[in-house]
Amino acid sequence: MFDEPDPILIQVTIPLPPPMILAGFSDPKQLAAWLCASAEVEPRIGGKYELTFTDEASFTSHGTVTRLTPEVDIGFTWEAPSAYAAIMNGPPFATNVYVRLQDSPEGVDVTLEHSGWKKGDDWEEARSWHFRLWDDRLHRFKDYLLKAAYG
Repeated sequence: MFDEPDPILIQVTIPLPPPMILAGFSDPKQLAAWLCASAEVEPRIGGKYELTFTDEASFTSHGTVTRLTPEVDIGFTWEAPSAYAAIMNGPPFATNVYVRLQDSPEGVDVTLEHSGWKKGDDWEEARSWHFRLWDDRLHRFKDYLLKAAYG
């Protein structure tokens, strides 16, 4: 129980106001600009958080918003691509994504935490794939927001 692998943790610092940053995780048009091909989001607890990817792995994550605090955080359940569906996709969902914002001297620290990983070679492969995905996309997110704000 306590020997599960650590969650994926990725952080970027963005010198923009929290509402602008959190909108990047809740507005479908913005999500489609940096994370996925298209999105459907109902920004409320229990609302839909559906992301469709068409690049390295074509799949749709049919998630649900699990946490939402204005200017602070958003959390959602996660469905993995077909390569990892057998171990990760529920019901119930095996993993969850949580994004929190925290003020820092350089702006706002945006921390993405993807938790719920288990032990085993299949899980390690899935965790590694997701780490690369989130690391790439969170840095894209920062670039997207800075370009949108400053041109």
